[in-house]
Amino acid sequence: MTQVDTRPSNFIRNIIDDDLKTGKHQSIQTRFPPEPNGYLHIGHAKSICLNFGIAKDYENATCNLRFDDTNPVKEDVDYVHAIAKDVAWLGFEWQGDIRYSSDYFEQIYNYAVELIENDKAYVCELNAEQTREYRGTLTCPGKDSPFRSRPVAESLDLFKRMRAGEFSEGSMMLRAKIDMASPNMKMRDPVIYRIRFAHHHQTGDKWCIYPMYDFTHCISDAIEGVTHSLCTLEFEDHRPLYDWVLANISIAPKPRQIEFSRLNLQYTLTSKRKLNALIEDKLVSGWDDPRMPTISGMRRRGYPATALREFSKRIGVTKQENTVELASLEACVREDLEANGPRAMAVLDPIKVIITNYDEDKSESLTAPVHPKDETMGTRSLPFSRELYIDRADFKEVGNKHYKRLKLNQEVRLRNAYVIRADDFKTDDAGNITEVYCTYDAGTLGKNPEDGRKVKGVIHWVDAKINKTAEFRVYDRLFLVDNPGAESDVNSVLNPDSLILKHGYVETNLAEAVAEKAYQFEREGYFCTDNKDSTAEHLVFNRTVALRATF
Repeated sequence: MTQVDTRPSNFIRNIIDDDLKTGKHQSIQTRFPPEPNGYLHIGHAKSICLNFGIAKDYENATCNLRFDDTNPVKEDVDYVHAIAKDVAWLGFEWQGDIRYSSDYFEQIYNYAVELIENDKAYVCELNAEQTREYRGTLTCPGKDSPFRSRPVAESLDLFKRMRAGEFSEGSMMLRAKIDMASPNMKMRDPVIYRIRFAHHHQTGDKWCIYPMYDFTHCISDAIEGVTHSLCTLEFEDHRPLYDWVLANISIAPKPRQIEFSRLNLQYTLTSKRKLNALIEDKLVSGWDDPRMPTISGMRRRGYPATALREFSKRIGVTKQENTVELASLEACVREDLEANGPRAMAVLDPIKVIITNYDEDKSESLTAPVHPKDETMGTRSLPFSRELYIDRADFKEVGNKHYKRLKLNQEVRLRNAYVIRADDFKTDDAGNITEVYCTYDAGTLGKNPEDGRKVKGVIHWVDAKINKTAEFRVYDRLFLVDNPGAESDVNSVLNPDSLILKHGYVETNLAEAVAEKAYQFEREGYFCTDNKDSTAEHLVFNRTVALRATF
């Protein structure tokens, strides 16, 4: 029988297939090259799944994790650790040790010297304002810097002295000598080195000049033997410079840069700069706030890694810019948790139920499945006694014919327990219901009551004596508009109900719930234990996603 190839297909994989078929490459090398200047977001998850997925699907293919760490002012080792953790959590392994562009700083410096020696680069002393002025505009060509014709020997000497720390920041820079009249602004003698007196998280204070990202990235790819350098469409204008650098230095491997469309997701920001501004303005608690579109935030919220991988697979890889519905991501999460999430009961807004015909001294342990469709998960015990908690929304004195929950003189079934009937209730001075008095039918335990009576309503509950108190953080999308990045002031479109705090009770089984592992709280949604704030004394549960789309 012919084996069916179940690997995803897209234009990048078609290119790789052709390269292997023609013998251009004998094996494939990709890389995931984040800048350690913030946490990874859902857009990076797409790139991770693409690069590491290719390495996984092709024989003898590998993928490096490399940090393009060229700007020490904005970078931090904490970001390095967080990014590595995110990649591993998503289920991928990188080839060998973690790599850094800073590992190659000496080689990159030598390639810069080589460009100067070949009159392909020069030291320029224009200040920032003058540099912008000389660059021109999209409709007007730039003009040559007065330092463009500087003798090679002079540029070599100045560049070495730049490295030695003899000049102040901004006083000099190294520029590639390409074409100031190029219609591509990136090719108008771009800066490839600048002076920056900053401590680097990997190299310490060894360097006071740092290569620019565009100069570093292509050389790092070539040094590592990357065959296909995959990046998003905003780097399409950078590709001529990528190719120019590799063509003008003495390095043999020539990686091919291929661009694909970035992930644009409804109601979501994927700009690290704007996300960081939310943190600085204390509008969210940090990069791992469960409302953030970061991988760390999604992990803390209870999103399964398998769901993110499935989402990346479903949206595919194209060159066409588009916006993906947030509902598509949430659907992947729900599908995963519906199949794999254990069940439990929690009451987020409690009122007390007193079963008047149940013995005050009696208590029992009922049995319920951990998952109704997966017997291998086993069963769980549910303490049951005379007093219970139900959700406030599950009782009304009077309800219309569509109200299938508890109301006076009407029966409902307690999930995995008995049928009860509401007979009376009590209110406080403000008129709020505090207690509901019910009677129960002892012959109705479980899903198959002995008398065959059919009860339309089923509600969840928690025993009032044996339970765990908990804080519930009910999260929703962070923004009210589907394209917050287009707003001049993203703060003005923040969803005021993106986080609602509630306090109630959960089954005692949840005391040992594993952080980041989501449960289905029956009729409430999917929740997981918070991985930072939850303790044995103070349980905190984050809502991962509602049972259905409700926004």
